[in-house]
Amino acid sequence: MIPTHGAEPRRPSSTEIWDLGGETMGTSWSVRLCPPPGADRVVIQSAIQNELDRIIGLFSHWDPRSEVSRFNAAPEGLYAVSPEFWAFLEACLDLADQTDGAVDPTLGALVNLWGFGPPGPRPHDDFYGGPSTPGEDEIDEARKVSSWNRLRLSLKTQAVTQMGGMRLDFSGLAKGYAVDQVSQRLSDDGIHAHLVEIGGELRGANVRPDGYPWWVEIAAAPGLNAPRTVAALFDMAAATSGDDVRFWQNSLGRYSHTLNGRTGRPIDNGMVSVTVFDPSALRADGMATALTVMGPDLGPAYAEALQIPAQFIWRNEDGSLSDRVTPAWAAMQEEGTSES
Repeated sequence: MIPTHGAEPRRPSSTEIWDLGGETMGTSWSVRLCPPPGADRVVIQSAIQNELDRIIGLFSHWDPRSEVSRFNAAPEGLYAVSPEFWAFLEACLDLADQTDGAVDPTLGALVNLWGFGPPGPRPHDDFYGGPSTPGEDEIDEARKVSSWNRLRLSLKTQAVTQMGGMRLDFSGLAKGYAVDQVSQRLSDDGIHAHLVEIGGELRGANVRPDGYPWWVEIAAAPGLNAPRTVAALFDMAAATSGDDVRFWQNSLGRYSHTLNGRTGRPIDNGMVSVTVFDPSALRADGMATALTVMGPDLGPAYAEALQIPAQFIWRNEDGSLSDRVTPAWAAMQEEGTSES
């Protein structure tokens, strides 16, 4: 698969490729880059890690010292936020508005209630044969302090209203944002050819010293009979939302970490994974989540209308898997076929 944006690559002057990596956001990060002349590996490694630590200090609800955690713990009131926090929140709310809340940064109370947030997992209950399922009253109470259209902003003062008990949760968007920020930091430092990955979210810029793009494999869902797919991340990002990593189950069913804000419950639409390409990793990350929530009927229709390159994989009632790609995804496949 090759992007169809028509941009011309900028070939690096270096003939080397460095591999760097570390840990962040409860997962790992890796960067492949072509260093400019005189570059220092330790300095670049530290710059990337510092950038990621800075983002955690802003947007990680797992870190009680972060800006978002302080907002979540605050009593009712209007709170001025930092310029970067404001810009990121606006971008998240734009995605929520565009998708009618299929991706929503205000669902932290529900995330916590279902056992996927900082308070920890649901309590075990022998009756359920596993974690207990929240009651209707608990879900209704958490929904009262959730939904992007309840969040009030002061444009004049760049302040956000805490209604009391609202919990912002950027976990479906922060990794994509971090990928974009690291990519931009590298470019600003003169490292124009690189591939950034954080917890499976990726963005590639320009090409390798040999002129070939940064190739990445799109992992197929276990049990899906599909050909191997590799994509050229040339000024392009890729993100996947799936239900195979974070979930729990009891005698009543299986509960995914991806929540539908309209119902206050984990999705129950059969979606296994959605992969999205976009120049922005933040947008790819957000759209992958949104399309997962929309499901196998509405999701493809929405992605096709917006010309989003996306692949959908879902589980049928008999347990078999089906998949579907949008025309924009197929166009990238055709571009790759014509170049091979």
